[in-house]
Amino acid sequence: MNARDWLMLTVLSVIWGGSFFFTGIAVRELPPFTIVAARVGLAALALLVGLKLAGISMPRAPKIWLAFFGMGLLNNMIPFSLIVWGQGHIASGLASILNATTPLFGVVVAHLLTRDEKMTGGRLAGTIVGFAGVALMIGPSALSGFGSHLIAELAVLGAALSYSFAGVYGRRFKAMGINPIVTATGQISASAVLMIPIALVVEQPWTLAAPGLPTMAALVAIALISTALAYIIFFRILASAGATNLMLVTFLIPVSAILLGWLFLGEVLAPQHFIGMATIVAGLVLIDGHLLRRMFGPSTRGGSLPN
Repeated sequence: MNARDWLMLTVLSVIWGGSFFFTGIAVRELPPFTIVAARVGLAALALLVGLKLAGISMPRAPKIWLAFFGMGLLNNMIPFSLIVWGQGHIASGLASILNATTPLFGVVVAHLLTRDEKMTGGRLAGTIVGFAGVALMIGPSALSGFGSHLIAELAVLGAALSYSFAGVYGRRFKAMGINPIVTATGQISASAVLMIPIALVVEQPWTLAAPGLPTMAALVAIALISTALAYIIFFRILASAGATNLMLVTFLIPVSAILLGWLFLGEVLAPQHFIGMATIVAGLVLIDGHLLRRMFGPSTRGGSLPN
């Protein structure tokens, strides 16, 4: 990963860190499928309008749209629904911790399903260290009540597993030569086609009480910022840095959430937060490998570091 990849990864972590906050607001008044349908529907509309204004046409080949629907299922429909449902029962912070297990799943999935992103000692060690950093930063108190909320926590873990499959599945769009913004628009549009009918049939949102202004603002923010903009950045990173490196964003999401709270809500960072962030940085260095290669020379290129 180069400096540009790291910058995009950091921006994406801030944007997706906000998605847990926005979802936490929305679940107070709206059911999960309605939230997800609104999220992908508004995001798809925004991206389609953007493509129209830019003069970019969507592909029409059935093969490409089949890939869009597959990506939409793995990267939006399944994980969004599981996370939103889970956040109706557990705190947003805990959900973000559980979501940070994506690279743990991702290293295994990429090893099994790809030829060029095989597991190495550096990646495995870095992933474990990074996850330990997340646990240190949030603290053991966030994991209290695991038994009473077991299903919700397993749902978020299921979302993390789905994201890891999506990271590998999305590699095909680079081979197809599809523009990242077109890929983002296609998979989110496919997700909207899948989710809107489900929300209409299962939850009948027109029968619900009108949500308040904070909920409406949260829906718009999660759709336009945490989905439309986020997935443009997502596919750019995927094309340049690969699926395993892309999943590092899940380690940074809890970091960004705490920093945003400190900057804009007056929350104070405790020593454990700094220790946790330092540990996460160490994990990222292990997974990326470039810094260690510069420190120890070409001999570190043996099997213990990532390619």
